Amino acid sequence: MRAFVALGANLNDPVAQVQAGAAALDQLPDTRRIACSSLYRTAPVGRTDQPDFINAVCEIETALPAHELMRALLAIERAHDRVRDIAGGPRTLDLDLLLYGDRVLDEPGLSVPHPRLHQRAFVLYPLQEIAPGLVIPGRGRVADLAAGCAGQGIERLAQRAG
Repeated sequence: MRAFVALGANLNDPVAQVQAGAAALDQLPDTRRIACSSLYRTAPVGRTDQPDFINAVCEIETALPAHELMRALLAIERAHDRVRDIAGGPRTLDLDLLLYGDRVLDEPGLSVPHPRLHQRAFVLYPLQEIAPGLVIPGRGRVADLAAGCAGQGIERLAQRAG
């Protein structure tokens, strides 16, 4: 199954955290990394009293079922000392399952496509970089969605996630 994972961090050397998160995807069983975007610096969304984020998106190929993949992503977050005490707050590493093939899932603990994916430049820009022709089920083409987020502050960095 082709899947896309968003990575983000704004604590404890965010560049290193995102790159380590991308590398950790290679350690998942029956999974291999296909591509990773450049790193992007973005202003926080919602809760603005925190440092800027470093974000990226990786494409993977996996035989893991969606729920098992999500559990594995949460385990990677925990291994990087992710604490979920403030909604939308600072974090050492955040991994979101954006897409799992063309499947649409809305179950406890798993919503795919990610429910806010179509509204966020920090996901759409790196996603467009590695999969420009991608269509988000129920939302449309990544390129069209990214164009609708042009006013959001985002800066592409020279470094890549992986």
